[in-house]
Amino acid sequence: MTRDSQPNKEIKIRQAQTDEFREVGELLVKVYSNLEGFPSKEEQPDYYELLLNIGEVTKKPHTQLLVALNPENSIMGAVVYFSDMAYYGSGGIATEQKNASGFRLLAVDPIYRGNGVGKALSLACIKKARTDGNKELIIHSTEFMKLAWKMYEKLGFKRSQPLDFMQQQLQVYGFRLKL
Repeated sequence: MTRDSQPNKEIKIRQAQTDEFREVGELLVKVYSNLEGFPSKEEQPDYYELLLNIGEVTKKPHTQLLVALNPENSIMGAVVYFSDMAYYGSGGIATEQKNASGFRLLAVDPIYRGNGVGKALSLACIKKARTDGNKELIIHSTEFMKLAWKMYEKLGFKRSQPLDFMQQQLQVYGFRLKL
């Protein structure tokens, strides 16, 4: 493992608890609604409803909502992990992929950015995918999240155009990490 792939020991990753779902949903809405140029709540109300009610996704099989906590147990970020792509819930061909895990909706509270939270969440998903015996990990991103692309690429993710799709007028780009 390279130095870049070492997790921050100050960050604890675990499954979100039911009483944290609302806080995580509000964090996701805050992060995504503040991305410059990203579709607004008015443009994609269903998407923001999904974010706000993120706890609902945990009712799907093979799906976990993970949170990153600081030493004081404050939520710094979150991500949804899927051990079976059939439950991933995106457009395009991603849900047809076999022997693959995925993660979506990674968000880091702006006050904790630059502290390795996104990387820690990504590494936790990579570890889970390996533990689940999958051969690859699939993610999606947009132009508005291009800063995160550098982190994903350092972790070994490669662009995968066949996974690209349109979400209404929003171009969504696919990435794969061979495990």
